[in-house]
Amino acid sequence: MLVSELDERGRHFSLALRAGIPLLMLIFLVMYSIFSQDTVFPMNLTNKFLIAAVVFITVYFIYFLMELSATESLVDQTTQVFNRKAFIDRLEQKKPKAISLLIVDNLYIINENYSIEEVDLLLYNIVHHLNMKFSQNNLENAMIARLYGAEFIIALDKSNDHIDSIMKAFADENKSINGIEIDLKFAIVTNTNIGFKKLISQLKDLINIQKKNPNKSQLEIIKDANEVSRIEDDIKYAISNEKLVLSFRPLQRAKSDVVDIYEISTKLKSMKSGKILPRVYLPVVNRLGLGREYDFILFRHIVDLLPLVDKNISFSFNLSPFSLRDTVFQEKVFDYIRENGADTSRLIIELYESKTHHNLSGYLKTLNSFRAKGIKIAIDNFGSSNASMEYMKHFSFDLVQFDRDYVSKLDDANTHSMLESMIRMSKDMNIITVAKWVDSHEQKLRLEALGIDYLQGFGIAKPITEKTLIDIYN
Repeated sequence: MLVSELDERGRHFSLALRAGIPLLMLIFLVMYSIFSQDTVFPMNLTNKFLIAAVVFITVYFIYFLMELSATESLVDQTTQVFNRKAFIDRLEQKKPKAISLLIVDNLYIINENYSIEEVDLLLYNIVHHLNMKFSQNNLENAMIARLYGAEFIIALDKSNDHIDSIMKAFADENKSINGIEIDLKFAIVTNTNIGFKKLISQLKDLINIQKKNPNKSQLEIIKDANEVSRIEDDIKYAISNEKLVLSFRPLQRAKSDVVDIYEISTKLKSMKSGKILPRVYLPVVNRLGLGREYDFILFRHIVDLLPLVDKNISFSFNLSPFSLRDTVFQEKVFDYIRENGADTSRLIIELYESKTHHNLSGYLKTLNSFRAKGIKIAIDNFGSSNASMEYMKHFSFDLVQFDRDYVSKLDDANTHSMLESMIRMSKDMNIITVAKWVDSHEQKLRLEALGIDYLQGFGIAKPITEKTLIDIYN
């Protein structure tokens, strides 16, 4: 049985005792005072009404407290785990050793394809299966609570070096429940003596890191809360002080071997721990609402770099679609271009979204406003989502950069045929094609045979620093 169910049952019993005993004592005293008199108690209408009133008030009071108990329940009625408020109250009392967040990442798909009753039963079974998994691993007192939708928070009061292994085994064993396929993601923080809201934010950041980097997610499943807080402080410091570290990846023309475009990769420079990777800082930046500030700092840095480098060199870099669609951000970008007289034909903005934006026509107008300033638009990771193909149907991109899998899996006949078709389609639309992550000479030859325009990767040339770039092209 869940800890929450045991606590709720105990609360009901305690409330019944607290309500019932005083009332029973009241009734006893009233009856004793009435029937212990020497005179015969007359059962007239007034006295009958008095007795009936006492009984009615007693029954009503007990019923009222029972209903209040149900209304102010400790548990979530769907899953029978703790609700958010009850969990926070107990968190302060128990001071757990570790906190984990578990989410059903594909809930929106499940909601679209199954009834409310089936989804509720699914969530109920998930937490009960999880509780059973904990019991099997001597973690019987794990507290589980439901935050929102399919987000579950777990507090563990035992120090267990294999919590991540237990959670991973649970996720692997429960890819399908009641015939419904589920995608479970989780993260864990230790040293939990920080605010609940901050703790939840840290857990969500760790999960977002996993989602953006599935191949490296095992490294980010469990973190010390103090370490995560320190990293967050480093990120805020780096943004406020514009501590960007840029790396430049050469894009080489397939036919002439000339490098005239550099793709920019950005890291943040922390106060103490060196460089912070995008997969770590971007979820935090977005949560803190610093995405537009970060993107503008990057854009301004690149514009300032243009006069220091040969005019034949262009720069390709990523900006968030959320920043691009923000009118205030657009105005700042266009004002900075005008004030500096920047050669915008040397700027290439890379876009990537896993889902098509709901206001497609409005988004296309935004892209055209950047295009009108002379800035080129590239679509990144093309072929990795339906959104990229949808955008391609409605907007004429300048460059298309194919998803890594198409380059790394060229030996697969299906992958080879798909890439060949997309290159041919791009050429018919007068779009420049780019293959990244080229690691071998054999890949280079096969991609050139397919008609690719640009190649990038360690098999072509290694990235260079900003200082090296200026030394070469100034």
